[in-house]
Amino acid sequence: MVNKMEKPGLTQFVVYALLILWASTTILPLLWVLLNSFKSSEEILTQSFAWPESFAFSNYLKLNEYGNINIVKGFMNSMLISGSVVFGVALFGGLASFILARFSFRGKKYFTFLFVICMLLPQFAVIIPNFIIIEKIGLNGTYLSVILPQVAGNLSFAIIMMTAFMASLPGELEEAAVMDGASIWKIFYRITIPLCMPIFATVSIMVFLWSYNELLLPLVYLPIRDMQPISVLLSLVSNAYGTDYGAMMAAITISIIPLLVLYMFSQETVIKGLTAGAVKG
Repeated sequence: MVNKMEKPGLTQFVVYALLILWASTTILPLLWVLLNSFKSSEEILTQSFAWPESFAFSNYLKLNEYGNINIVKGFMNSMLISGSVVFGVALFGGLASFILARFSFRGKKYFTFLFVICMLLPQFAVIIPNFIIIEKIGLNGTYLSVILPQVAGNLSFAIIMMTAFMASLPGELEEAAVMDGASIWKIFYRITIPLCMPIFATVSIMVFLWSYNELLLPLVYLPIRDMQPISVLLSLVSNAYGTDYGAMMAAITISIIPLLVLYMFSQETVIKGLTAGAVKG
C-alpha cells in the first residue's frame, strides 16, 4: 500500500518539475524584457541580467517623443486588423468545417490533404502573387490588403481544427432537428455553433495572436504610417533607433501586454477547445 502511494507522488513531482522548467523558458525571457525596459541602453549592455539600479519610466516616455511612432494608433490598427481576421476565419472556417464534417460528397477526402498542403506552404512563396492580385484589384494601401491574405492563410488551420471537432459531435441532435423540420442553416446556427463554441474560441484566440504578431504583410501592403499596426512600429524603433535598447525593450513590453492579458483570461478556453474533440461522442 505504501509503494502504491509513493509512485503517484514521485510521478507527479517529476511532471510538475518538467512543467516548471518548460514554463521558465517563456516566463524568464518576459521578465528579462520587463526589467531591461527600466534600464538605460548602457546599463542593458553592461548589466543585462542584473537588477535595475533604479526603476525609471524614461524609456516609456521616450516613445512619445518620436513623431513617426504613435503607440495608441498602432494598437487600434492592430485590434481592427486582428479582429477582422478572426471574424473572417471564424465565419468561413465554420461554414466549410460544417460541410466537411456533416456532408458526404465526391472528393471530400482530398480536401483535408489539400488543407495540410496549404499549411505547409510558406508565406514567402505566395507574397509576390498576392501582391500582384492586391495591386490589380486596387486594395493596396488599405486594411483589406492585410486582412484578406491573413484570412486565407489561417483558414486551413481553422478548418482542420473545426472539422475534427464537429465530426466528434453526436449526430442524434441534428437528426432530431431534421425530424422537427429544421433547415440546414437553422441546424448550423442553433445546434452546431453553440456546441462548437470551445473550438471557435480556441481557433479565434490563436488566429488573433498570429495576426497581432504579423509583420511581413503590413510592411508590404501598408505604406501609410497611420494605418500600420503595433508590430510595424516596433520594427521602426529597432531600425531607426537601433542603439536605444531601452526604448526597444519598453516598446516590446507595451506590445505584449494585450497578449498576456488575453492569454490569462483564455487559457482554460484554449485547453478545453483543444481537448474536447479528442474523445468521439
